[in-house]
Amino acid sequence: MVALTAPYVAGFLAFREVPFLVEAVQRLLQEEPRLRPQVCRVSLSQAEVSCGHRVLLEGVLPLETALDALHGSPVSCGYSGSLLAGFGVACHLGVLTDLPCVGVAKNLLQVDGLVRDELHREQIRSLQRSGDTFPLTGTSGRVLGMALRSCHNSSRPLYVSVGHRVSLDTAVRLVGSCCRYRVPEPIRQADIRSREYIRKQLCPPLEVRPAGPESSKKEAELEDYSDA
Repeated sequence: MVALTAPYVAGFLAFREVPFLVEAVQRLLQEEPRLRPQVCRVSLSQAEVSCGHRVLLEGVLPLETALDALHGSPVSCGYSGSLLAGFGVACHLGVLTDLPCVGVAKNLLQVDGLVRDELHREQIRSLQRSGDTFPLTGTSGRVLGMALRSCHNSSRPLYVSVGHRVSLDTAVRLVGSCCRYRVPEPIRQADIRSREYIRKQLCPPLEVRPAGPESSKKEAELEDYSDA
């Protein structure tokens, strides 16, 4: 675990987390060079990265410098969290490590006119089989990513984007090939193991409470990682 010292600023997640990610990648390459990752999958909903079989926890510029450069006005683009002018966590990590990187998100980032409206929901319903996709095209005309039905057991898509040194088509195929369940298996395993570590190290015994309004939300989240 690491202690984050930079403040959370929407649109600048990379400047908060990338230094630790780069350090983890460099440590892996030094200690286990034979395990050099072929590609990194960046899951921004989980704030973690999976590289090969290692679990990793995104700066070129200090956060203050970047904020000044953009006159304090962050621009959100892409699907690897809120991104700096189309250059987010997956791009940031890829440039600094020179590794191919792919962005994967469970929720639609509503930028460049993309919204979860009825048209978007209708497009989701059109994804009938595992591997079905549709492009995420902004009002600018740019294709910002791809919605992917990653497995037949879940009708909720993943949102895949280009990070670094990889095309969108390749990114989609890489993500789809790693999915036994909705979430790609390397990210799924990273999440399961990190939660287990935190539970053992930091959490007191859980208090059993009656089911409430939050139960359905938690059950939906668990479906993404279920072995059932």
